Amino acid sequence: MPASIKSLQQMAIFVTLFTGGGCSMMYYLMQKNFARSEYYRLAMEHLAAHPAAMESLGAPPLKAHNIHLSDRHNRMDHTSAQVKIPVTGTKAGGYLYMSSFKDHLLNRWRLQEVVLQLRDGRRIDILTCDAEASDHNGETNADAGF
Repeated sequence: MPASIKSLQQMAIFVTLFTGGGCSMMYYLMQKNFARSEYYRLAMEHLAAHPAAMESLGAPPLKAHNIHLSDRHNRMDHTSAQVKIPVTGTKAGGYLYMSSFKDHLLNRWRLQEVVLQLRDGRRIDILTCDAEASDHNGETNADAGF
């Protein structure tokens, strides 16, 4: 017995909704996984502790938006991470560029560079004010090519 047009349409709608929901859930879980990663968290903590950057953004409140998964600046593997995080405050917005590497001896991520690039073109190096403190922690402020 051939399937009716109506049942085929209902099945197509169901499959479309199921596939769209699955893709949306996967995207949400990937974003949540990024936000929980140690390198992401370290970069956001350094930004929140930098008074000039927070003032330029008009934060708090500081809002970090979803990472663009197809952006060429976002590269992660088991030993290094380079991420471009969209951030906004009440006055301005921009991107937080961070580069880090995995210290296998301590099993921790170490920041190499954290730079806030505002939409108006200003760049704020987040690690410069923490340079003395980060030297004590073993972090470096090497140029990662941003």
